[in-house]
Amino acid sequence: MNEDNIAKVTDDRNMWPPVDLSTGNSTPSQHNTTMPIPSTPQGAPGNAGNTEFDMPYELVQQGWRKFWSKRENRPYFWNRLTGESLWEMPSLKPQFDPITDPLGICAPPPPVMPVQTTPIPMTKRRMSEELNIPAKKFILAGPWDLDVQTNIIIFERPPSSYMHSHPEIEAYRCSLLSKLRVCYEELCHSRESIDAPKDSFNRWLMERKIIDTGFDPLLPSCCFPEISQSMYKEIINDIPIKLVQPKFTGDARKQLSRYAEASKKIIESRDAGPESRKVVKWNVDETFQWLRKTVGATYDDFQDRLAHLKQQCQPHLTETVRSSVEGICLKIYNLSCEYAKKVREKTNIILKEHNMELPPVMTIPHTRKVWCYPIQFSIPCPRLPVVEYFPDRDQMQIKYQNDTLMINNIYLQKLEHLYRHSCFDDRKFEQFIPRVWVMLKRYATFLGVSPTTKNTSLDVHDTQASLPVTVFECLNRMFGVTFECFASPLNCYFKQYCSAFGDCDAYFGSRGPFLQLKAVSGSFEVNPPFCEELLDAMVTHMERLLSESSEPLSFIVLMPDYRDPTPSALVRIENCQFKKKQVTIPAYEHEFRHGLQHILTRSELNIRSVHGTVIIWLQNTAGNQRWEPTDEKVQALLEAFRPGRERERDRQELLSPTRQGSTSDTKEPVVH
Repeated sequence: MNEDNIAKVTDDRNMWPPVDLSTGNSTPSQHNTTMPIPSTPQGAPGNAGNTEFDMPYELVQQGWRKFWSKRENRPYFWNRLTGESLWEMPSLKPQFDPITDPLGICAPPPPVMPVQTTPIPMTKRRMSEELNIPAKKFILAGPWDLDVQTNIIIFERPPSSYMHSHPEIEAYRCSLLSKLRVCYEELCHSRESIDAPKDSFNRWLMERKIIDTGFDPLLPSCCFPEISQSMYKEIINDIPIKLVQPKFTGDARKQLSRYAEASKKIIESRDAGPESRKVVKWNVDETFQWLRKTVGATYDDFQDRLAHLKQQCQPHLTETVRSSVEGICLKIYNLSCEYAKKVREKTNIILKEHNMELPPVMTIPHTRKVWCYPIQFSIPCPRLPVVEYFPDRDQMQIKYQNDTLMINNIYLQKLEHLYRHSCFDDRKFEQFIPRVWVMLKRYATFLGVSPTTKNTSLDVHDTQASLPVTVFECLNRMFGVTFECFASPLNCYFKQYCSAFGDCDAYFGSRGPFLQLKAVSGSFEVNPPFCEELLDAMVTHMERLLSESSEPLSFIVLMPDYRDPTPSALVRIENCQFKKKQVTIPAYEHEFRHGLQHILTRSELNIRSVHGTVIIWLQNTAGNQRWEPTDEKVQALLEAFRPGRERERDRQELLSPTRQGSTSDTKEPVVH
């Protein structure tokens, strides 16, 4: 593809229908024969009938459509390409090629229209129009830059078959998921006498959704195999007890004693084989004798003895509890399938009340290269219930059915900005608050935390943590990054990103899950949550995209530097044929932004990283030529990671708001 032509297509990379980069034309009308016109967050206003056939064919080709205004009781005209609306039929403009001449500069001048002698009907005008006042403009304040234009090109994708966000459905879905989480914890207690492994349920959700082909965006409902290896391994690792690194010698002695007692209890209370009983009992008795006889043993002595005992007993303990642990995994999955069916039944009831039904999964007969655009929905949005909201100092309380969620005002303003960019079917923001509530409820339930908590000790930042603002600015400036592969509406920096829940995040700029994004060209930032299965699938997906595209494609991957044991995904990336550069930032020498940044105060946002971070550049040949990680650029990125760098940036902006050199300082103001 000619790169100069790509750059000239348009300044608005988010328009719908997507532009075919091979021809410069918008989505052809013949697609309507294979799938219905999507009613989408990015779609046009509702169309009653085929009123566009009352218009000249040339105007239809230029994007104009005719609609009926119920309020004014008369027709009006709307351009689906430019967003312009008029009460009177627009004048015919000369055609031009949007690739070679996107602004129509080289097009011939429009024909001179005769002077109209009939009286012009009065139209309703705004006061700003009467006084000839220009439209208000504003620059959104906050730790992000939502006006960075995308350089991402993808293959066209079909509309989503999910239902639009609905507070009643989401409240029901989240109540069932919370019930499933409690059931998992109770099963671990009752069957294995252990606490549920930390964050195991969240990782199970992520691992299941990689292979899930079901109909619910959150609850796994169609997975094979049914037993999750992720959940199984984490439970097995905590049997007979969860081992931790003790701080003192006394703690090491107690942990050795507890492990021996728990091992003996399992062998005596379960249906273990004779060989397993013999080996475990002999090693446990020997350990107790050693504890009684040994005086003045060191910390390392207790740790070595524990490692020996575990090596001898663990295989027999695993064989003894295998069927029980598999039963826990299977029961959780079966309950999830049952809950997903209940949510679907409730969804169908609500859609039936609005004379709608869920559509089948759609496919596009052929693929075309287009600018990356938001998720489209196959069906219109039903009427949403009222969701209340109340200001509370620097936060906003959003309440539905006695369930109140909190969000900082500056983050609510960010969501408004994202909503304006990505949701054209709700110009009056009538559905904005209900959709914000659904999104907040989804993430609060998924993370398993209280939506109003301010406890920064929670490990939510491991899953939802984001990079510092200075790092994003450097990635955009040095490597052309305009897209985040693992983000959410709450922690994203750019207006385009991939997230886990495309159904409720689409209104705020999400392009859906990264594993479903068929990217052709562009520069990406990849900071995934730590889940072995997800990381492996991510590496496979990136390698396939890089091998299939000859256009500039770059992925800057940031992963925790876990070396004991080293994740298989990290090993694969380090040995990948597309790796161009790799650096490691030591532990405690860089920071991340907390995963609950949308409800925390500014002083609680930055979290010092307790582990190293590996940064790896994966690029094809064209991507390396355009965004080569030279030593100078890499050093600038490492400097952007330095602790306190973000606070220095904020201080400089306060002292000199008009300073130059930052991408956020030179961005264009947005029309309000």
